[in-house]
Amino acid sequence: MRGTTLQKLAELQKNPANVRNICILAHVDHGKTTLADALVASNGIISQKMAGKLRYMDSREDEQIRGITMKSSAISLFFNKDSSDYLINLIDSPGHVDFSSEVSTAVRLCDGAIVLVDVVEGVSPQTHAVLRQAWLENIRPILVLNKLDRLITELKMTPLEAHLHLQQILEQVNAITGELFTSEILEKTSSKNEEKLTSPKTTPSENRVYDWSAGFEDTDDSHLYFSPDQNNVIFASALDGWGFGIDHFAELYSTKLGIKVDVLRKTLWGDFYLSMKHKRIMNGAQGKGKKPLFVQFVLENLWSVYDAVCIKRDKEMTEKIVKALHLKIPPRDARHNDPKVQLQAICSQWLPVSTAVLAVVCEKLPSPLDIQAERTKKLMCSRARQFDSLPQDTQNLKHDFLACSPSPDSPVIVFISKMFPVEKKHLPSNRQRPLTMEEISSRRDEARLRHKQNIASLNGVAEENAPNITHSAALTVPDANHQDEQDHVFVAFARIFSGTIKKGQKLYVLGPKHDPAKAVKEMADGTVIDDTSTVEDLSSNKHITSFVVKDLYLFMGRELEALDEIPAGNVLGIGGLEEHVLKSATLSSTVACPAFTDMNFEASPIVKVALEPQHPGDMSKLVKGMKLLNQADPCVEIMVQETGEHVIVTAGEVHLKRCVDDLRERYGKLELSVSEPIVPFRETIIPPPKVDMVNESIHDQKMMTVKLDDGDEVTEILGNGLVEMKTANRMCTIRIRALPLPEGISALLEAHGELIKTLDRCTLTEKGDLQGAGKLSGETVKVLQEFKRTLTQAFQEAGKEWENAVNEIWCFGPRRQGPNVLLNRVSEYHRPSVWSCLNRDASTVDEHAQLWDHDNSVVSGFQLATLQGPLCEEPMMGVCFAVEQWDNDLKTESKNVTLAAGSDNLDAGGSVNLYSDQKTSKNSSCVTADEKHNEIHTENESTDTKVHSQSQSSIGSNTASVSNFAQSRKEAYGPFSGQLMSCVKEACRKAFQSQPQRLMAAMYSCVIQVPADALGKMYAVLGKRNGRILQEDMREGSQVFSITAVLPVVESFGFAEEIRKRTSGLASPQLTFSHWEVVDVDPFWVPTTEEEYMHFGDKADSDNQARIYMNNVRRRKGLKVDEKIVEHAEKQRTLTKNK
Repeated sequence: MRGTTLQKLAELQKNPANVRNICILAHVDHGKTTLADALVASNGIISQKMAGKLRYMDSREDEQIRGITMKSSAISLFFNKDSSDYLINLIDSPGHVDFSSEVSTAVRLCDGAIVLVDVVEGVSPQTHAVLRQAWLENIRPILVLNKLDRLITELKMTPLEAHLHLQQILEQVNAITGELFTSEILEKTSSKNEEKLTSPKTTPSENRVYDWSAGFEDTDDSHLYFSPDQNNVIFASALDGWGFGIDHFAELYSTKLGIKVDVLRKTLWGDFYLSMKHKRIMNGAQGKGKKPLFVQFVLENLWSVYDAVCIKRDKEMTEKIVKALHLKIPPRDARHNDPKVQLQAICSQWLPVSTAVLAVVCEKLPSPLDIQAERTKKLMCSRARQFDSLPQDTQNLKHDFLACSPSPDSPVIVFISKMFPVEKKHLPSNRQRPLTMEEISSRRDEARLRHKQNIASLNGVAEENAPNITHSAALTVPDANHQDEQDHVFVAFARIFSGTIKKGQKLYVLGPKHDPAKAVKEMADGTVIDDTSTVEDLSSNKHITSFVVKDLYLFMGRELEALDEIPAGNVLGIGGLEEHVLKSATLSSTVACPAFTDMNFEASPIVKVALEPQHPGDMSKLVKGMKLLNQADPCVEIMVQETGEHVIVTAGEVHLKRCVDDLRERYGKLELSVSEPIVPFRETIIPPPKVDMVNESIHDQKMMTVKLDDGDEVTEILGNGLVEMKTANRMCTIRIRALPLPEGISALLEAHGELIKTLDRCTLTEKGDLQGAGKLSGETVKVLQEFKRTLTQAFQEAGKEWENAVNEIWCFGPRRQGPNVLLNRVSEYHRPSVWSCLNRDASTVDEHAQLWDHDNSVVSGFQLATLQGPLCEEPMMGVCFAVEQWDNDLKTESKNVTLAAGSDNLDAGGSVNLYSDQKTSKNSSCVTADEKHNEIHTENESTDTKVHSQSQSSIGSNTASVSNFAQSRKEAYGPFSGQLMSCVKEACRKAFQSQPQRLMAAMYSCVIQVPADALGKMYAVLGKRNGRILQEDMREGSQVFSITAVLPVVESFGFAEEIRKRTSGLASPQLTFSHWEVVDVDPFWVPTTEEEYMHFGDKADSDNQARIYMNNVRRRKGLKVDEKIVEHAEKQRTLTKNK
């Protein structure tokens, strides 16, 4: 039976000092759910014997089948320590990398974390990830070293070897924590040093050499690291039900040895031993060949229990151990044939893991009252904005955060991290309630009468006076109008930070772009929030909706318990928000509350598939189901492409399988056709290679000038990535060069995408005013300055041709924040730099009004070109386009058609310019970077018309006809801004094609744990899928290898299943997105030299991997694919002789 009641838990919620909000974090299969089962069993919710087998927190069927957790789920537990009652809100999170977004939703709601590490597998990739997430969210972790039983039963280690192994794992975990701490301190120290450098008091004569270690001396980091003597490390075997901390054995041996508890706490872990001669604890056990205290007093006792029960199965020794430990083992367990059952019965009473873990949680992890001021600022204000720039009412909410007061006067502040579906039958309102005695009696009478009627009907005797009770057995026919209703509802997974939330209370739902200052002003002006508005009614100017709280829930694992009110500091569920919240949101009773900052997601969606119903009539079900899936999953993305395909984007193969199953069985309830995975690629250019495909030197070839006439546009390829192109009306010439960006710069731009996006918001208007710069915090400006300095240094190291490239940057792309750059190398066009927000005084607008008016057209053309490259319309990456010449013969687009005396020509731009036997206009502006090509092409096409005026009087009579013709020319070519945009786009594509082109493939980082006898099979699977081994390490004391490899994402589908089949389940890979890598083969390569013909043959029949990738993408997008379907076809003929 349960150890506590709902009323008791509701009472404990009102004391935030004794509330602990914690989550369990670890790599996949390190024992999170097994430990959660042990903690749940301590409250009597499940049986102790079923702990680790039931997997109570995994309520989904596919979770039970696969044996992994796929969603975060919460439960409230009761624990008594030192006569104080505590409420533990426990959240179990997934360990698989595909579901790392669920970890982010759990971490945001918690104040502490339990980090598990498998002592056999050691520190794994997801261990790094969860420690980093905990660090970024400013929550305090404790460490549980799990599966110590495997050191005894599998690796056959001695206690001394196990002690050294545990020390190494502890050092590895602390090394990760040290890296996180060091990076943060260096960042803060760098900001302080930057302030000193930019301070006006600083003179050139001052010494500007700073000690970077000064920040470490000023900061106390002793509480950050894990150490058993600080009681923040638990040694456990969750499956066998035991766990302990140093304190337990320190108190036990204190009475036996007569040594103070504090002394034993400090010396029980470390290089200390007990000198029997001197009757004291001494240092230097390893150097003197002595057993450390931890080995002598702790591990040897554990080894003795396992040796007697599991290995030797010595019944007499087992009985002695039970008596010595004063345990009461049930006779059924003592006589059981399975030694594991006996072991669990002994250890769960001797060292219960639930008591050890929950005691440390209550002692070491903070309560909601201990929330840090730094974390509060991070939640309320993003890095790009300064906290002091928020309204005063908003800044005052910081005190409510820190106080965590449940009083009615405190504003209600709630953060929703995700929405998750719950079947209606599991809601408390629909749950079957126990029958009363009257109801049981009435049902008994009805059953007796029904039985009597059945007997009478069999005997042919009908009782006329028998009551008609057939209604009780009547079948319920479902109403057709209700068949389409969903059988589930969405519940918000949330935490309340201030105030008390109650049923019937009206709260505001704040969108992610909510501006408190603007909202407060609008509310003061009398603006009223429409109560009927939903999330679909939100727009660019409206980010607030309101709702009335309908249901409040307490999480109890697979069940929900209804409550009327929940005070601050607790994790809760909120019903009735389906129409108001999409994925996450902020709720508050005041519009002065800011929207919480976005959560940190470790894995970004990368795997795409297109979906369509097998029956076209089910398209509406698919659309509705995809909307529900988008709301239920915090990581999935849904979109409708230009081709009309309905696409979902997921984090990996396992995540994709779960999303498709949910659409089929839960949200859409329809049969689906799923396309092959749509894997993204990138297009790039590289420096001209110096060797060919057979490693022969390529001789320098002379660059040739090629002219192409593409309809209305004339392209001149000048070689070496340089292209000159005219607009359709021949009145603007632009010259663009394509260059490959150095690899380090491309990676730098990709890593700072959000920073570039912040920089782009500070745009310069035509009047020279900066917009958005005032809202930048001082810290953001410093980060931008540091980014500019790093970028400048990277360009300088790349070579002389890149020395001034930072100041020439026009914009970034695609989407104004990608890893491609447009440079302004037009000598006379001095447009404002993208860094104008950093040095506002230096930002000036060029006087060339014509060019400035069309500046956005050039930028838009560049964005379009980088968004869809020429190879297979995938985004470009690592490409630099330099505009070296921009000649514009148009006067201004806004001027009307004018006629001047003495003119006899009609220009192609739609206006009449009369020249006195001149080929060019004196007023035409010519801006060029190269004087050699500073000429304006004025040849007229056959379609151009010349206006010949016979006299001064005839000009006026022809004005109307000339104007009509000019207008028709303008309509034929369209607005000049569109012409220029198209011209720049095509020029960028042609310049790109004139350089060596390459595809870039998305790469997974693959970590595989595999024994030595399965290495060969694992290498075969990796080689077949174009994988590459980076590192292989053999774990000490075992035959297990840790392999680190990279694998193309496009080759990864079915990889995990195949490698498990080939290795008989001995190898299980963990895939995480790593980077983009160039496929080092030209997609259009054909043999050209004699050596290549000899090596590859005339037809080069060997597969070109880049061409295969490119053709697959082009075929999927419906683009032209240049391939031969039939080659060397011959007419079929019979070979029989004519008779």
